[in-house]
Amino acid sequence: MPIDQKPTPQGSSYEDDEGLLRSGLKLRHMRLTVALEEHGQISAAAQVMNISQPAASRMIAEIEAILGVQICERLPRGVRLTPYGAALARRAKSILLEMREVDREIADLKLGKGGSVFLGAVTAPAIELAVPAIRKVRQEHPRIEISVQVETSAVLARELLASRHDFIIARIPDDLNPRLFESRIIGVEKACLIARRGHPLSTGRTIGLDELSQFDWVFQPGGSLLRQTVEGIFVSQGAPLPDRILNTSSLLLTLVMIAQSDAIAPIAVDVARFVNSRSGLAGAIDILPIAFDINVQPYSLVKVKDRTLSPTASMLYEQILREI
Repeated sequence: MPIDQKPTPQGSSYEDDEGLLRSGLKLRHMRLTVALEEHGQISAAAQVMNISQPAASRMIAEIEAILGVQICERLPRGVRLTPYGAALARRAKSILLEMREVDREIADLKLGKGGSVFLGAVTAPAIELAVPAIRKVRQEHPRIEISVQVETSAVLARELLASRHDFIIARIPDDLNPRLFESRIIGVEKACLIARRGHPLSTGRTIGLDELSQFDWVFQPGGSLLRQTVEGIFVSQGAPLPDRILNTSSLLLTLVMIAQSDAIAPIAVDVARFVNSRSGLAGAIDILPIAFDINVQPYSLVKVKDRTLSPTASMLYEQILREI
């Protein structure tokens, strides 16, 4: 090591990222590698990059020539990154995120704004925690631009890894490596079943599982935690599972279907109470009295490990913690 060169702290990505740039790789190479990982097809990656498929193939050859390794292997349908390609994609995401932050800060300075934050949340904490925190932050910093995506945890966690969110309020899916994240449990979600006012089951008496399976249901997509929890209750008690199902992650569509049919839907208790309040639909739905509890796995405040939040994102993050 040259005398005037300082060692890079252990665990830092600076040396690796700088080495990538010294090697001759360009930002377009990194964007293409990330697109290949996300889409698994050269044609789809080329479309994301707004280039032709032959141009994308030539760019892959450039990357492999620069690094001296194969970054992807062709499959009968699409491509799969090699361990070298996966390592490059992981580092590329970090570099691209930092470049996005540079663009964001410069644009904010030009426009006189106070910064921007990209937040993802599952429905219940979006209403109970994110909304009050956003309101308080914007009272002191009205020029802050905040973007919120409400989705399932499976979608949000992948969006976070792809650097499309600063942090999320969700759960880490079982199929993702928890070591990629820093998480802090901040709440337990209790769910209930809702139906329209005047539904055949809105009689005030306690309802059993056998009666519930006779109606249409509106569920979150298969694999979502709330759906798994409800279906697990049916299975554990030997009751027949609902078989007439509409799948949607949209709360709005769920409420429309409930209001216009005899369908039943599970949603978070806090969300149901808000919808039924004067600020919401003022009694347009009923919370059905059921003989069992629906307790969903706790949700957490989640960010990517070793990824530094911008000052603006950090401000909202800390305000959400104060809302607990």
